[in-house]
Amino acid sequence: MTLRCLFVDFDSFFASVEQHDDPRLLGRPVAVVPVMSTGTCCIAASKEAKRDFSIKTGTGVAEALERCPDIALVLARPARYIELHHAFMQVIETCIPHEQAASIDEVPCFLMGRERRRDNAVAIARAIKQGLVDAGIGPSMTCSIGIAPNKFLAKTASDMDKPDGLTVLEAHDLPHALFGLELRDFCGVGPSMERRLRAAGIQTSEQLCRAGREQLRRIWGGIEGERFWLRLHGHPLPERKAETASIGHSHVLGPELRNFAGMRSVLFKLLAKAAMRMRNGGFRARGLAIRVRFLGTEQRFERDLRFAPLDDTPALLALLGEQLAAIERASARGRWQERRHPPLSVAVTLVELESVASASGELIPGRGRDHALSRLLDRVNDKFGNNALYLGAMQEAIARNAAPMRIPFQHVPDTRLERDVTDRPESEDFHGELMHLRLNQAKVMAEATHREQQQRLRERAKAKRHRPAGAGGWNGRGESGETESTFPTLF
Repeated sequence: MTLRCLFVDFDSFFASVEQHDDPRLLGRPVAVVPVMSTGTCCIAASKEAKRDFSIKTGTGVAEALERCPDIALVLARPARYIELHHAFMQVIETCIPHEQAASIDEVPCFLMGRERRRDNAVAIARAIKQGLVDAGIGPSMTCSIGIAPNKFLAKTASDMDKPDGLTVLEAHDLPHALFGLELRDFCGVGPSMERRLRAAGIQTSEQLCRAGREQLRRIWGGIEGERFWLRLHGHPLPERKAETASIGHSHVLGPELRNFAGMRSVLFKLLAKAAMRMRNGGFRARGLAIRVRFLGTEQRFERDLRFAPLDDTPALLALLGEQLAAIERASARGRWQERRHPPLSVAVTLVELESVASASGELIPGRGRDHALSRLLDRVNDKFGNNALYLGAMQEAIARNAAPMRIPFQHVPDTRLERDVTDRPESEDFHGELMHLRLNQAKVMAEATHREQQQRLRERAKAKRHRPAGAGGWNGRGESGETESTFPTLF
């Protein structure tokens, strides 16, 4: 079985960039966060945080602080990560041509001819590692490399020896070299698929590797199960062209924006950015999904809209504003109390995308003006920087630098399109008073909400004990308080 792929995975990339740029952080547990708030989660963790405290991507900031009170929390700097991503790519390019980056912290390289010999492939991997040092990127920043018969196994191998590892999987290594892995260690096995595998009697990686092709097809419910079997057994499969199914953005609100006006402004900014990206890709959307989470409750505000194809910002923002008016009306009627359940996070997603080339022209004059305005916004922002020109409804989000550029999975952003001109300088120190202020604000708010919830629970329990038999509950006029059971109908 021939070695065909060399997969490079940058170790703890975001956190390693912070340690590389700030020597004070070297050797310390570090967590990179999207906003300085205990209500958010870590988007990256350093090698030390992972090894010593089991803090990883997705760990809540509050939990991370409990596990390691001295952890250094660093506000994410996407533009800097993208800059060093491209520096990594240049180093790899001097050693071997690479494919399109799978994400900002990993890239596959396909081996050709004599490169497929084990000794030559290993020499290329070592040259990449040395190239990072020679370029001044290492040794604080390292990469783990996997070499295998296909991309799937090479990616799996790159995770088997971290950090700074080098793992080769050849025919004689398979499948027993994979038996020590957990089911979730394989790309394509998430929580839902893991449950399905276990329900089918597959509890270990050894059982997964020994499962038949048709068995996995049944578990997956179609051809993807068969494709997984082929990849797992080293067969090279042609890459499928990725199709853009949706474009969206989400953001955890800082404490100063946890009110209706702040939430609305941030949602407008997120949707305007998504619309700009959509137009740049040559798409129109047939749908819009809106999501708002609130502090102190599991209930959410959710809207899924469908409409004729749109790509102009004013029309999309008008639709968003109409839906958010329901929250404003609920607040005016006392059915939603902003201080009790302030908005915590927001998200907008443009869905059911179609190519502009397949759409007919607009006949309504007003829509033509909206298109012209959108194109004008794009031209100005392309020349002077994103949000150099913006709509007034976004003012608070812009002024507070809310929802800056983020780096999603499977996509390396174009800083020319997505980095705001109002973004804070990369050299600005976020480790001082601002961090402590925001963490304290979030902690006080969370504690107050918790006390209110506990008090309400005690009052309800007391009322239930003394309630006459057959007595009713909520009277339909909102007079018995904001109970969790009524929250879904408030809007």
